[in-house]
Amino acid sequence: MLIRRATRLDGAVVDIRLGDIIEEVADSLSPRPGEEVLDAGMGTVIPGLHDHHLHVYSAAAEQDSIRIGPDEVSDAAGLGRVLSTAVAGSDGWIRAVAYHESVAGPLDRHSLDRLVPDVPVRVQHRSGVLWTVNSPGLAALGLGDHPDGRLRSADPTWSEVLERRPAAVGELSSRLAGYGVTGVTDATPDLEPADRPTGLRQRVHCLAPGKRILHDDALDLDALTDWISQRHQAGDPVAVHCVTSAQLVVTIAALHAAGSHPGDRIEHAAMVPRDCIADLVALGITVVTQPNFVAERGDQYRSDVPVAEQDQLWRLATLLAAGVPVALSTDAPFGAPDPWAAMRAAVHRRTPHGVVLNPVERISGRRALALFLGSAQNPARPRRIAPGEPGDVCLLTGSPQRVVDALDAELVAATIVGGVVVFER
Repeated sequence: MLIRRATRLDGAVVDIRLGDIIEEVADSLSPRPGEEVLDAGMGTVIPGLHDHHLHVYSAAAEQDSIRIGPDEVSDAAGLGRVLSTAVAGSDGWIRAVAYHESVAGPLDRHSLDRLVPDVPVRVQHRSGVLWTVNSPGLAALGLGDHPDGRLRSADPTWSEVLERRPAAVGELSSRLAGYGVTGVTDATPDLEPADRPTGLRQRVHCLAPGKRILHDDALDLDALTDWISQRHQAGDPVAVHCVTSAQLVVTIAALHAAGSHPGDRIEHAAMVPRDCIADLVALGITVVTQPNFVAERGDQYRSDVPVAEQDQLWRLATLLAAGVPVALSTDAPFGAPDPWAAMRAAVHRRTPHGVVLNPVERISGRRALALFLGSAQNPARPRRIAPGEPGDVCLLTGSPQRVVDALDAELVAATIVGGVVVFER
């Protein structure tokens, strides 16, 4: 296809011929016979956004799930009302997400049984690492004698029997296309090749089998070092989930011991002690982080995280200034899937109650946008509107300045993947 009169972020107005890759960029190009022509009307053209860390099947399933986080449910009585009146899905389950202990304390199978005794229920913790299942649900999973019903998300031995709804993946893909997303990196651990998501219009990259989730109650430096060494010996990078300071410190130690790979990644880096920053630089490791959690959960962090440690939360500007390669993502469904909201959070860092959390970590709108423009293989290097780049672009209404000032998904006019329009407003 041919896109005419499009304004790049540098202000140049160009015509763009593209298919699977961008073939030509010039001041003016003549249409070829049979070529689709799209007039950008002087609007802005950028490389399509790439969400560098989300979970496709979970994000698709979340569209039909009940949200029971602190924003939706305030206490145990409210939780009981929501779950006891919920209607099970086509698979017979009630699926609830975004739970946090501030709603009604820790959950187990027995507390869920008191609320819903006769229908399978599974509740996902807001962190994404834990599910709690009631007794009918455990029986359906063949785990009727499980002591507490608390199951880790990274354990496929129980989750692989659950039904997946392919149509929901298509719905998610359409939603992402409306945000201008042309590529995603699925960060779900232990995805076998046969289980990798299909049905998306976006290009899909998977971190598995090189993704590892850590838990503070089971940190094992030697085991992590051995796993990293094995992945590197196979020629593959690793991606390690680090949401606490302890997890980051152990991962850094393991990478120093095992050696680093150019494609290695730290996922989240939710807490980064200042003395870890130099190690991240020395290792050359890419940090894929989610400032949207400041906007979504910042007030809870101000309550839960000691004041002396709150400066470690969701660092961004200090990492970039130090020379750490950084890319952004949403972590959908654990974060909202709108990458433009994540960019705004990186710029403003306002909690839901309007408090600016760690103002020194704010970055400009232009920088925030660039951190969603990397490729799956090189997340921290923004792609360009230039020949040889993938033919994945996003057209927006308004000037480049308006785009970087507003950072609003409503400006997305068209999304194009491989020269094919997958969304048009």
